[in-house]
Amino acid sequence: MDDIPRDQLSGALRRGAVKKHVAAIHVSGKLTLLQRKLSNVLLLNAYDTLTSRTRHQIDARTLCLMIGYNSNDMDTLKQSLRGLAETVAEWDMLDEKGQQEWGVSSLLSYAKLKGGICEYAYSPALAEKLNDPKVFALINLNIQRRFTSGHALALYENCYRFVRTGSTGWWPLDLFRRLMGVDGSAYYETFKHLNAKVIKPAVDEVNRTSNILLTPETKKQGRVVTDIRFRIKENPQLAILDMDDGEGMRHGAVYARLRGLGVSDRLARQWLSAHGEEQVLEKLDYVETRKNVKSKLGYLTAALEGNFGPVPERAGEGGGPNPRAERLRRILEAVKARTPTQRDADKRLFLAQLSDARMRDDFEKHGWMSPLNSTRIAAFWEEMSPGLLEGLEE
Repeated sequence: MDDIPRDQLSGALRRGAVKKHVAAIHVSGKLTLLQRKLSNVLLLNAYDTLTSRTRHQIDARTLCLMIGYNSNDMDTLKQSLRGLAETVAEWDMLDEKGQQEWGVSSLLSYAKLKGGICEYAYSPALAEKLNDPKVFALINLNIQRRFTSGHALALYENCYRFVRTGSTGWWPLDLFRRLMGVDGSAYYETFKHLNAKVIKPAVDEVNRTSNILLTPETKKQGRVVTDIRFRIKENPQLAILDMDDGEGMRHGAVYARLRGLGVSDRLARQWLSAHGEEQVLEKLDYVETRKNVKSKLGYLTAALEGNFGPVPERAGEGGGPNPRAERLRRILEAVKARTPTQRDADKRLFLAQLSDARMRDDFEKHGWMSPLNSTRIAAFWEEMSPGLLEGLEE
């Protein structure tokens, strides 16, 4: 993904992970699970232009699907955005000259929903901190969508940045309660309750859901637990390479055909991310029909990079494009213009509209070139991009 050019703001969504400033993580413990996921996706979307643009935008439908919120209930989304605007971020760190710097800011300076677009902004001071590459945690968005508990996601965020050192180091329980968002609760002042309701369930979900395994250890003064740390190691069952923004690609038929042709794993995923399954499949089919080709891999590379392939069917004496072929060409061009994350969201949204098992199977096999769903696909993309199919016969 790092080799793919990003010349649009939405291109940041091509990433599968977001660099999240430690200060932002440490103050967001009281966020709900939905708010925490939302804050990560908004940061990912804005990351490339955090300090160069004052406002950022993302399609509200894509936003909902990225956080696993498959609902048309915009009121809940509004409440979550309001919560981010009302949550205070506080940082206390050393600057480049070694001087202590303290600051405070709301997580979002404002947010608005209009015309299906979510627009939002960070305060200049917080944007500068969030953009700091020296102090960050890497949060994988495909992993975060799997979490069902806010405590588990908070624990994952605070532990993952220590994966290379193998341990979080000792945290006083007061700090740990703050990280988990339960500070100020008399109930969780008792370690027995904290352990039963927060630590054990959160550790269990992190170990089942994410790419790391946690083992909690405690320190006592007499019989009283005073500190906690977490031993960290990678989870071999959920390696990060299987959960990046190419998640699921290795299980697809197009990926298998690429690998069978001798394409490397990295290049196969890069092509699928950059061009989309539909276009890669089209080029693959085209290359397979060519005779006397010494290197199909070389020819496929040229076809993808040079964007050549089958010529659309021509219809009648006028020599104009066949309406069906032209409709498919426009749809595939619209798909190509979307970011990988948006493509994934589009597919999920379309699949959710299919109740017939045969249609679902055909779409999963052929994607946007699905013969059984051609009419539905045209209607879907006409709604997504009004005017896209203008001038074409039914």
